[in-house]
Amino acid sequence: NPERNVTVGGRNLVLAPVYGPPFVRDENGRRYATMDDFNKFVKLGYMSKWLHHSGGTVCEPTDIPVNKRHLDMLYAHMTLSDKPYMGSVTAPERAADSVEMSDILFGGLNGRTVMTSLININSPMTFDGIMMGALEVYARANQAAIISPFIVGGAMSPVTVAGTLTQVLVEVLAGVAYSQLIRKGAPIIAGAFVTSTDMASGAPTFGTPEASLVTYGAGQLVRRLGVPYRSAGSFCGSKLPDAQAAYETANSLNMGLLAGVNFMLHACGWLEGGLVSSFEKFVMDADQLGILHKVAQGIDMSDNGQAMEALRYVGSGQASHFLGTDHTQANFKTAFWRTDLLDYKPFETWQEEGERDTVQLARERVAKLLNDYQKPAI
Repeated sequence: NPERNVTVGGRNLVLAPVYGPPFVRDENGRRYATMDDFNKFVKLGYMSKWLHHSGGTVCEPTDIPVNKRHLDMLYAHMTLSDKPYMGSVTAPERAADSVEMSDILFGGLNGRTVMTSLININSPMTFDGIMMGALEVYARANQAAIISPFIVGGAMSPVTVAGTLTQVLVEVLAGVAYSQLIRKGAPIIAGAFVTSTDMASGAPTFGTPEASLVTYGAGQLVRRLGVPYRSAGSFCGSKLPDAQAAYETANSLNMGLLAGVNFMLHACGWLEGGLVSSFEKFVMDADQLGILHKVAQGIDMSDNGQAMEALRYVGSGQASHFLGTDHTQANFKTAFWRTDLLDYKPFETWQEEGERDTVQLARERVAKLLNDYQKPAI
């Protein structure tokens, strides 16, 4: 669908869902992901008005053999959604399959860039043969590659922000340069996936101030190089879509917006340090992405935005409030971001409706979206 085309770079922010978890969590708890789960996540991504991109491995369907599951996953993105998607990188030949399938879908690529891929650097300072082989396939075919270190600070990089930024820059530069040796002008996105280590347990941490500083610094470095920037997401270390998940995710999402990220993978659905794709958290995060859209628009300084007519009307004593003014009547439907999920009702109404918490509301929204889903034309 050409109306779904995205531009990655400049002042644009493209949002894509979680990528890579082997487990899912729903009302029945945590379990290995299946192809049916994968299809549901693709449908939820398609139904979200805030997600621009269908993503890639939104969960790892363990009920499909490894040597062919990339075909099923890509086919799901192509048929259940009409948004852009990511190709496989788990082997060079699977990257080639992704290019060939896309060539069929688009009736011949003819040099057009129709998909993205995630090329993770095996930090510290190593590219493995699988990632490098996939990068070669996509660069030759003029398909975009996100060249991104995967760093847990203190284990895979120095414990200091400046030391980690130095390593991020050198790893990205090596990957970008190699892609251009394969094909001059091959489209790339420079990435920075950075967390820090909990020195008590060794576990990765998310939503921390150190990660924010690295993300801000990497944004400045990448803009100086003049290439698009991938970072941030709905990161959290919590096992459940609870208060910890909400705090860490809010910090991580806002960090990405303020850092000037152009492509935000893992924008919704991430749980338990990336081990789990959560259905409830997917719709919780997707709802919050609407806030990023609103903030990114900045302040409207047009005549309508300045609202001087309404200010003069109330200021002159013709009204004691703004509710009934022409300006409010003309703008109230679009003036404020409106949640599709959270509860703002009076206490009595909330109590009468069963005292539902956010997870329960999210569970009900997942069911409604999947029930309302209609397959796009192809």
